[in-house]
Amino acid sequence: MISRDKLEKNQVTIYIITLLLAGFIGLNFSQFQSQLENLIPIFLGILMYSMFVLIPFAALKESLSNRRFFYALCIVNFIAVPIVVWGLTFFFPDYPPLLLGVYLVLLTPCIDYVIVFTALGKGNEKAMLSATPFLFVAQMLLLPFYLWLFIGEQAANIVEVAPFVKAFVTFIVLPLIFALIVQLLSKEGGRVYEVSSWLPVPYMALTLFVIVASQIGKLAGSFEWILKVIPIYIAFMIIMPFISKMVGKWLKLDIRTGRALIFSGSTRNSLVVLPFALAMPVEIRSLVVAVIVTQTIVEIIGELIYIRIIPQFVLRDK
Repeated sequence: MISRDKLEKNQVTIYIITLLLAGFIGLNFSQFQSQLENLIPIFLGILMYSMFVLIPFAALKESLSNRRFFYALCIVNFIAVPIVVWGLTFFFPDYPPLLLGVYLVLLTPCIDYVIVFTALGKGNEKAMLSATPFLFVAQMLLLPFYLWLFIGEQAANIVEVAPFVKAFVTFIVLPLIFALIVQLLSKEGGRVYEVSSWLPVPYMALTLFVIVASQIGKLAGSFEWILKVIPIYIAFMIIMPFISKMVGKWLKLDIRTGRALIFSGSTRNSLVVLPFALAMPVEIRSLVVAVIVTQTIVEIIGELIYIRIIPQFVLRDK
């Protein structure tokens, strides 16, 4: 029988196979797309719970004591990233639905599989894990401001507050409450906790599957726009590691924590912002979703490159 350690060590391979299978199913069995799309919120909720239940909340105060790391996260994700994204889209077509998709996905730091890739890239995954609740709350508070700043009143006409509030409650508050209850009622090693600890990898795979299989067919209808956003996503993944490295060096982070900062600054929250896109008006929904799903695919490929080059070339051990 496969062990949890073996499952976690092979998760990248699992994700690649999942993406290939999802692409095949989505392109050849389009009749299942609507049913799969309906499963996205369920899998996202379970995925968030499975990540939160493994956060050592009892030791969270100690984790938050690493103030330099949290300062670095704020500088990179909420100051540097918006500036970089604005610069990358400065000469972009002034088409609000397209810009909305790009801003939604690039302005929100990842809180799920970034932990996995941080560990694979020899970074401080524990520091990254402890920062996830803070990152989610901060991005939810700041995202409406960024959309207003970059798109202006056009964003207010497109984006409604209700879907954002609903997503926050569904994908952070409820999973976090369930995770806290499980931790309070179960000692580490308890049955419920033990079962929950197996969930992240399979539910990450399932979530990727339902997202890609249900949405990949929409990419074809937005191919012209997709070609415009791919260079932006690639440029973002090239630029951000070096900015994050400079911030980490300025704040004197250790090597492993500096790598965690690089992964955080470069990895985006596509899985969590997707429900926001699905709640958009029908006339722009497909394009916004296609833009976000494209970023997911580009990012997975980029992360596989990151886990090799970041510890070997970008931020090496002394």
